[in-house]
Amino acid sequence: MRSRAGNDRGLIAATPLLGVDAPVETVLAFDDNKLASALFGQYGQNLALIERRLGVVADSRGNHVMLAGSRDGCEQARAVLEGLYDQLKRGGEVVQGDVEGAIRLAIAQGSLFDFERADARASFEEINLRKRPVRARTAGQDAYMRALKRHALVLGTGPAGTGKTWLAVASAIACFERKEVDRIVLSRPAVEAGERLGFLPGDMREKVDPYLRPIYDALFDLMDARIVERALQSGEIEIAPLAFMRGRTLSNAAIILDEAQNATSMQMKMFLTRLGENARMIVTGDPSQVDLPRGQTSGLAEAVRLLADIDGIAHVSFTHDDVVRHELVSRIVAAYDRADAAAADRREDRK
Repeated sequence: MRSRAGNDRGLIAATPLLGVDAPVETVLAFDDNKLASALFGQYGQNLALIERRLGVVADSRGNHVMLAGSRDGCEQARAVLEGLYDQLKRGGEVVQGDVEGAIRLAIAQGSLFDFERADARASFEEINLRKRPVRARTAGQDAYMRALKRHALVLGTGPAGTGKTWLAVASAIACFERKEVDRIVLSRPAVEAGERLGFLPGDMREKVDPYLRPIYDALFDLMDARIVERALQSGEIEIAPLAFMRGRTLSNAAIILDEAQNATSMQMKMFLTRLGENARMIVTGDPSQVDLPRGQTSGLAEAVRLLADIDGIAHVSFTHDDVVRHELVSRIVAAYDRADAAAADRREDRK
């Protein structure tokens, strides 16, 4: 791959307009036509996303793409395209989420996050699994993945679509594959359907399966299906309703509590105190989607408040900027956040 702007020196050539924000142009040429086609996306959809997010014009011709716009925008677009092209050269694939992640990395350079500066690293964190690598796509996911590596207990909170559960499962699988733990324990409060477990047909796994579908999806996405089924049969991967965790000590395990906003205060205390030797615990939830009866305190919200200053425990809070689903989801979450903030202001005004 090479970059040029009317020459072969790899420089971005500024137009003869005055000012630091004067438009510039640069042309990137990629050596492999097939990889360049995958990079640009079907009907140029990846380039279109780069244009919308970075405010540049990206015009492709064969294995070349011309970038036009502000100097910062073109530099960011160049970094995005070169990074994604290197990913393709290493045998990876590029989907829309990867493009969005690369864009957010380019934008995030120089921003300050909980654990270290984003510009101190060339790329976001990565978890290498046997089936596939898992890369952070946002600054929040990057902080979350680094927290998962460094802390025995991590609380991940934020809106739907930010990858809290998926990355938690990836971290647990990585520990399991590296033999750092002997098993994976998955749990979730079973309150969303408004029914008691005893009224559902089947054995314990069949009763809990509907509530744990997102975790199963992540397992089968990140591990070979035969390994998952074998581990479920042997108990190396265990599905346990939150109500059935009482009295246990979980050692040498990676433990995940998903949808923790629906755990009561007592349930959360009970779950957190199950942590045994050589165990990793990950608690995820969306505080804005509590299904508990009105007036009952969410155990997740209480835990975040009570454990804020305890060494060895990390809390990573995601925002709508970390949503990695369809780009409209981020806007939807932001709209609801604004509505909630406005409602809170009105309540304050009435006091």
